[in-house]
Amino acid sequence: MLRMRQPVTLRSLVAGTDVSTMAVYTYFGGMDGLWKALRQEGFTRLAAKLAAVETSADPVRDLAALGAAYLANALENPDLYRVMFDAGFDLEDTGAADETLHRLVHAIDRAKANGRFRGEVDPLELATQSWTIGHGLASLVATGPLPHQTLAHGVPMLTALFTSAGDEPGRCRRSVERGWGRMPPAGPGSRDRSDRP
Repeated sequence: MLRMRQPVTLRSLVAGTDVSTMAVYTYFGGMDGLWKALRQEGFTRLAAKLAAVETSADPVRDLAALGAAYLANALENPDLYRVMFDAGFDLEDTGAADETLHRLVHAIDRAKANGRFRGEVDPLELATQSWTIGHGLASLVATGPLPHQTLAHGVPMLTALFTSAGDEPGRCRRSVERGWGRMPPAGPGSRDRSDRP
């Protein structure tokens, strides 16, 4: 229903099953609980995707790799990704969403400790800016109007952001390219809109 952009109602959920509408209340406490659980599932999957990113000796590469993992998650679960950011419903565990940002903050702290970023850089602010780039690309490609090739813009955008934080431009570009190289290629399920009028 999410994929087809159909209205999700109690009746449509149970249509064609042997389950009554009461099951939604039994297991989720109603429709609000169901949406809350869907949002939570999205952040749980995202946390698992980010946790799978291996830490290397290059924290800037790791930042880009986290961004690539974020985008890969959105591309693999575009319908769930849209639900994740529906602020009309709370999360069961807000820590799952916070964990996404904390992984970026940790990598930025490492980059500062290694002399890649200036000491006065605010890790939370830079992490938020980095997440904004990833979320913008994900929204435009995974659930929006732009083709998969648009993801290549992540390299120059992240390079510019991390260079502004103090990294040397050439070294930064190489690190970002290595991390961004974890981005999955366009597959048969990707949303290639190049043939649209």
